[in-house]
Amino acid sequence: MKINNLEKFLAKARGGEMPIGAVVTFADPAVTELTAEAGFDFVWIDGEHGEMDRYSAMTHLMAVKGTDCTSFYRVPACDHTEIKRVIDFAPAGVIVPMVMDAADARRAVAACRYPPEGNRGCGFRRGLAYGAGDFADYWEASREDPLVIIQLEHIYAVRNLDEILAVPGIGAIVIGPYDLSASMGKEGQWHDPEVAAAYDESCRKVRAAGILLGACSASTRNAISTSGAGAACSSWRSRTTRTPCCSATRRCWGR
Repeated sequence: MKINNLEKFLAKARGGEMPIGAVVTFADPAVTELTAEAGFDFVWIDGEHGEMDRYSAMTHLMAVKGTDCTSFYRVPACDHTEIKRVIDFAPAGVIVPMVMDAADARRAVAACRYPPEGNRGCGFRRGLAYGAGDFADYWEASREDPLVIIQLEHIYAVRNLDEILAVPGIGAIVIGPYDLSASMGKEGQWHDPEVAAAYDESCRKVRAAGILLGACSASTRNAISTSGAGAACSSWRSRTTRTPCCSATRRCWGR
């Protein structure tokens, strides 16, 4: 939708470029506005670990309007009610953390889609210009907007990845290396063979399924320098790498 710039993000990601964005955890929407104006491709508004309540979530998403930045919002949990609380504010993507299996993935997709594909409730706000927009156009766009972004953050999810990838409607997958390594009892040990193997296997499978892959990077320079060699910050022709690049500041996407 024009209001959230999802089309611009997808055009860049699917066109062989690597969108780069920033995570915002502060309650003040001016931070999101500044991030958008700074030229990032997307902003990851963090409702899981950030300070946002429902009202501030709306103001953060509104702060992106009028820029070329795409708005993503991470909900606190894989929960229909948590998604319902923000989806009518028209984020370009809903990020769902700690998806463990296909049942979780199906719940996430269903909460983001109207019937018959899902069980999203009809509350027409920003996406329909508060009722002033064209309903038929809005309804059609809502079949793919917002992007359903699930997070793979636990070794249990890695073991269930094949069945997760088979769930229709997943738009992107983000691998969380901190939580993944911790779930294996090896927190932060990126070069441990078991952690690296789990990370690499997940990257390969996501890319083979043709689903957008997202990860985090300590800096824009690191994201760009590793994109040619790593699925963690992948471009269209990326290979997998055993060195995940992670922080809470920058995120990158590719295929």
